[in-house]
Amino acid sequence: MINFVTISAPSGSGKTTLCKALQLVEPDFEWSISYTTRKRRDIEEDGVDYHFITSDEFEDLILKEHFVEWENVHGQYYGTALNSLDDAIKGDKTLLLEMDVKGSMSIKKLYPEKTFSIFIMPPSIEDLRNRLKNRGTDSEKRIEIRLKRFKEEMEFQNKFDYVMVNENLELAKIQLQNKVKRLKQGEKSGT
Repeated sequence: MINFVTISAPSGSGKTTLCKALQLVEPDFEWSISYTTRKRRDIEEDGVDYHFITSDEFEDLILKEHFVEWENVHGQYYGTALNSLDDAIKGDKTLLLEMDVKGSMSIKKLYPEKTFSIFIMPPSIEDLRNRLKNRGTDSEKRIEIRLKRFKEEMEFQNKFDYVMVNENLELAKIQLQNKVKRLKQGEKSGT
């Protein structure tokens, strides 16, 4: 049984929107609530979108081996609690994890038979730049940092079980939903 569906994408590629669209048609998928030290956005809720904690609290949890994986991304910590994965396995549940590329690869390495990894790409780096600018949450400097990371993340795309391009959001939602439906019916093949 696949217990973990990881979805990774460069910042601004639409992964949160696509995850929420997937949850609408797969209500049995449980959302993995990651921990982060970044500031909460106005549209986010603590304990629903993320567990928002301080860097000191996060580092304490690292020392207590609370995380199955964690990463420092753009100066902020992000991590996945080990007990959430254990609970999914014990309860025969499917956990939907929105995470960075390294996080997905960590989960896939630890649970290769229980993980299906999905990588979402923007149509181009220019399209990604425009999406980040239009989002209005990052300075020009932060956008350039995110674009540099995008180039690094692209090196991992061939390690994912499924790679898709989000050129048209409505079509990407259908494509993702259909792929997961086939996965649930027993298919675990690449693109």
